[in-house]
Amino acid sequence: METFDVFLNQIENNEHRAKLTEILNHIGERFPTLSRRIAWNQPMFTDHGTFIIAFSISKKHISVSPEKEGMAEFHDAIAKVGYEQSMMLFHIKWENPVDYALLDEIIRTNMLAKAECKTFWR
Repeated sequence: METFDVFLNQIENNEHRAKLTEILNHIGERFPTLSRRIAWNQPMFTDHGTFIIAFSISKKHISVSPEKEGMAEFHDAIAKVGYEQSMMLFHIKWENPVDYALLDEIIRTNMLAKAECKTFWR
């Protein structure tokens, strides 16, 4: 987790810090082969040098970015959970629960889709 500590320690709201820490820890435990890095001031996970998923925060929510292709594939599932979304990301409001099953499926799908990818972005 230490890769993300500097980023997490900048989050002033303790509840917000705890929620994002829980999400990042969950991913690290479920997908231990993913690499952790901070880029564009965002904690993200990569696989063999290719982007898998990233997070950013705002006053009202956590933004989750699985790339445009990931968003397109999971558009309906994300809508069903009730998360707001755009073409590139979706929002988990601070007061809403995290759908870890959906998050895991998005990551797993991105890893499979990008298994042979030689670039950071698709």
